[in-house]
Amino acid sequence: MRQIIVIGSGPAGYTAAIYAARANLRPLLIASSVEAGGDLMNTTEVENFPGFPEGVMGPDLMDKMQRQAEKFGTEILFEDVTAVDLTGDVKKVTLASGEQHEALAVIFASGSAYRKLGLADEDRLSGRGVSWCATCDGFFFRGRTVAVVGGGDSAMEEATFLSRFADKVYVIHRRDSLRASKIMQERAFADDKIEFVWNAEVDAIHGDDKVTGVTLSDTVTGVKQDLELQGLFVAIGNDPRVHLVHGQLDLTEDGTIAVDGRSSRTNLAGVFAAGDVIDPTYRQAVTAAASGTVAALDAEHYLATLPKTLLANIVAAASDDLATAAV
Repeated sequence: MRQIIVIGSGPAGYTAAIYAARANLRPLLIASSVEAGGDLMNTTEVENFPGFPEGVMGPDLMDKMQRQAEKFGTEILFEDVTAVDLTGDVKKVTLASGEQHEALAVIFASGSAYRKLGLADEDRLSGRGVSWCATCDGFFFRGRTVAVVGGGDSAMEEATFLSRFADKVYVIHRRDSLRASKIMQERAFADDKIEFVWNAEVDAIHGDDKVTGVTLSDTVTGVKQDLELQGLFVAIGNDPRVHLVHGQLDLTEDGTIAVDGRSSRTNLAGVFAAGDVIDPTYRQAVTAAASGTVAALDAEHYLATLPKTLLANIVAAASDDLATAAV
């Protein structure tokens, strides 16, 4: 049995593991077999993460976080979690292999997934003009023509942010009215750089190495048109990865895991959550990392309330396992 299991390997998961490991809690971090490192693995240059004035490639940043977590004693498994049982004092985590791990505390840092358009070249051109985060990538489109797909608050925020850099920002929406809040609509309508393309859907994305344009289809008439641009920002929502905890953890109206105030505490004792899986608003690497810190500290404080004999037995068992593995 472990003291802590961390589920997820983005900035929140790795930061939680770093703090837990430095507290001598010997965490087990379970990363995905396919999506280890989170969304930053699909990001090119990251220029807004503190401590990297020259910028850092997304995969390089995640590699550094992983190595830092391992340096302090985190054990990492690159496998998929298929089921969890969080209701008892001992939490049980089952892997795709059938192997089961137990812990007194679990930190969920499973992140969220941006909703995609489902087009053939969307993933191929990710990081080469296709993006899901204007805050992350907007700077690279200074003086360019870009488009935002969506009609909600997040799409309006993306469009108004991009207008600081781009010469032209199209907003492509499949209806003839927006679902965004009135204030966000007014802000976008008042921006001279923003032009709305109503009743339109993206049928195709063009470009060999970089995005060069899109083909739009009119949702009313079916007429198609090509639109030249260098960047396409998809803002049609995101889905927190909470499928493992349905029926066990409380969720918010946004579908994220509900936590107590600014803490990481969920409705179940010994279960904590951090990063995008609790954040429907900011979804930045630096806020996720900070959230991971909170989760590790909350988990550490929780473990300190448990009987000392129980913790001593777990630590002794873990030491025996390490000694056996070293033989």
